[in-house]
Amino acid sequence: MSIAATVYDQIADALADTGYCVLADFLPKIMVDSLYQRVTHLSSDEFSQAGIGRKNQFQLNDKIRNDRTYWLAEDNAVDQAYLDCMEALKDEINQRLYMGLFRYESHYAHYAEGSYYQRHVDAFKGQSNRILTTLLYLNPDWSGLDGGELVMYDPDSNEQIEKIQPHYGKFILFLSDRFPHEVLAAKRDRYSISGWFHLNS
Repeated sequence: MSIAATVYDQIADALADTGYCVLADFLPKIMVDSLYQRVTHLSSDEFSQAGIGRKNQFQLNDKIRNDRTYWLAEDNAVDQAYLDCMEALKDEINQRLYMGLFRYESHYAHYAEGSYYQRHVDAFKGQSNRILTTLLYLNPDWSGLDGGELVMYDPDSNEQIEKIQPHYGKFILFLSDRFPHEVLAAKRDRYSISGWFHLNS
C-alpha cells in the first residue's frame, strides 16, 4: 500500500502547527472495508470491558467509560496490514518531525448504544511515554443523529475546538498529552481503532 508523500507532509505540517490532524480518507477504502469486516465479525465475548489507568493504576469504571475493546493481533492478516501502515506512518513522521516515535499499540473499540467515554487525556506530561494518538473510524453511513462524536478541547482555555463525527474511514492524530477529549454517547453501534505511538523506554 502506497500513500503519497504529500499526505505525510500534510500530517507533519498539521502536527507542527496545531498538534492534531484530521483526514477524511487516509487509508484505501479496501483496507477500511477489511477492518470493518474484521471488527464486526468478532464475537461479543472476544471484547473486554475497557478500563482507565495503566499497570498498577488500572481500574474499571463504567461511569467514566463503558466501551469494549479488542487488541489488534499480529497473527491476523487484516490487523497486521493496518499495523504495517502505522509502521510506515511512524517512519514518515519521524523523518519529518524527529518525534522519536518507537513502539505502537492499538485496539478495536466498540461503543454500543448509549456508550461513552468522559473527558480525559491519553497521557500526563512526565508520567507516560505515549506521545501520539491515532483514531480510525469504522462506521458506514454515520449521520449527525447517531451521536458518538469526538469532542476535543483547547488545553489552555478548555474551550471546545473540534466536534468530529466518526465517519467511515476518517483518521485522526493528536499529541497524546496535550488535548483533553471525550466521546459523546453513541446512539447506535460505533466502531473504531484507537492507537498510540510510544517513545522508546
